[in-house]
Amino acid sequence: MITAVDHVQLAAPPGSEERLRAYYVDVLGMTEIPKPPVLAARGGCWFQAGPVQLHLGVEAAPAGGGKCHFRPAKKAHPGLRVTGIEEYGARLAAEGAQVEWDENLPGHKRFYSCDPVGNRLEFLEPVTAV
Repeated sequence: MITAVDHVQLAAPPGSEERLRAYYVDVLGMTEIPKPPVLAARGGCWFQAGPVQLHLGVEAAPAGGGKCHFRPAKKAHPGLRVTGIEEYGARLAAEGAQVEWDENLPGHKRFYSCDPVGNRLEFLEPVTAV
């Protein structure tokens, strides 16, 4: 029986860790958590806010050589529930993050933003009926 989501893994290109830290810690307000040493050797970084964890893993170059042509998913994304979504969206925009509001989910306020490597994130807050 599934009881909870432990974490969501997103991909990132090699060498992007500092840009990711700036976004996830400084802009989103998450805390970086240490990776186990055996996993830390692979690169990437992990972040947490309350019970929510996002793991950013480095997507290595294809086997057999060649350059890594990292492409973030266009549609796949985590949906992150927030409180005070209007203020939160304004804070992200003030920090230079893209904020794209979407009113197509009944009963919710929501917006999308992309991290520095192009991963799509959805932020949403249920609205109470008046």
